[in-house]
Amino acid sequence: KRFNDTKMGLVQKVREHLQNLENSAFTSDRHRKRKLLENSSLNSKLLKVNGSTTALCATGLRNLGNTCFMNAILQSLSNIQQFCCYFKELPAVELRNGKTAGRRTYHTRSQGDNNVSLVEEFRKTLCALWQGSQTAFSPESLFYVVWKIMPNFRGYQQQDAHEFMRYLLDHLHLELQGGFNGVSRSVILQENSNLSASNKCCINGASTVVTAIFGGILQNEVNCLICGTESRKFDPFLDLSLDIPSQFRNKRTKNQESGPMCTLRDCLRSFTDLEELDETELYMCHKCKKKQKSTKKFWIQKLPKVLCLHLKRFHWTAYLRNKVDTYVEFPLRGLDMKCYLLEPENSGPESCLYDLVAVVVHHGSGVGSGHYTAYAAHEGRWFHFNDSTVTLTDEETVGKAKAYILFYVERQAKPGAEKL
Repeated sequence: KRFNDTKMGLVQKVREHLQNLENSAFTSDRHRKRKLLENSSLNSKLLKVNGSTTALCATGLRNLGNTCFMNAILQSLSNIQQFCCYFKELPAVELRNGKTAGRRTYHTRSQGDNNVSLVEEFRKTLCALWQGSQTAFSPESLFYVVWKIMPNFRGYQQQDAHEFMRYLLDHLHLELQGGFNGVSRSVILQENSNLSASNKCCINGASTVVTAIFGGILQNEVNCLICGTESRKFDPFLDLSLDIPSQFRNKRTKNQESGPMCTLRDCLRSFTDLEELDETELYMCHKCKKKQKSTKKFWIQKLPKVLCLHLKRFHWTAYLRNKVDTYVEFPLRGLDMKCYLLEPENSGPESCLYDLVAVVVHHGSGVGSGHYTAYAAHEGRWFHFNDSTVTLTDEETVGKAKAYILFYVERQAKPGAEKL
């Protein structure tokens, strides 16, 4: 009888064990699926740092089919506070369609189509991020508008994140220049924000939040080597595309890191240094009245509030677009841009210092393949945004990234602040 009792007890234990296994398997499977699809298992406890009761939670963006290029840019822009806040504070709009005709609407220059608004979908996407939701947001409405107004990005093939960022900013700028209840967006920008008129950088007409935040001005100086005539031209920019100097490009393998390390300063120096134009770029000298050999030099005439630096990692050879995989060292704090300024004596002690806020990284070998992720700082903590997955990370990890696009925010001058 004791044997039977023991046997029955064992059977019962086995049943209970199997039931527990099944329950835990079901639970872990559910958790695994949630992580894979939505994962932002960063809960409010994780984010209670230094006694703060903040319950913010980073929200991932679903990949709609090779849309990591878009997700990485959106997450980067969402962490540029002044830019993001402007859009989040815009009122929601009803698009002109049927019963809603006559209500306020954004104007888009996309083939006169009033039924889509890039600004509105961009606003909705930014509002969905950093709200505390652990469910990844699907940016399909925004992607639909992108398809409608940016034909280059139709389809589900991998795209260049930098190219997408430029198209996105240009189209946001154009749409914001349209009327809003009969009032120009640029007027609203000047009246209702702390972006003063002195910070305007006009690209294609009136200033908008895009040019007020990202807009800088370059001075392009060309000198004729025959007669010495100097020609100066001012070019507005939203970002600077920097070459990785050729002497740093020979590192083919991951282990082959011999020789001097390439730094962001090397890339900036290469961009701004005096350069003799080659035979294919002869300058039309107005004094000589013919094309002559000449030198070219860039100066920064006005720095933007957010300095966006694009490292030119993709370049064409005879038939292929190759990737330069060289690691470029970049500062997380205190990037000093004073030495590239046209008139550095007119800038304050802190006005040329920039701190990193976001980095876009391309993983893989080719522009039409691979994968994009982004690192971004939010309220003093660094996050890694990999489509639906968002994880807390540290400065050391960010510093090791092979950056493709770097976003630096102008440091606000503080009395007695030290240069880092």
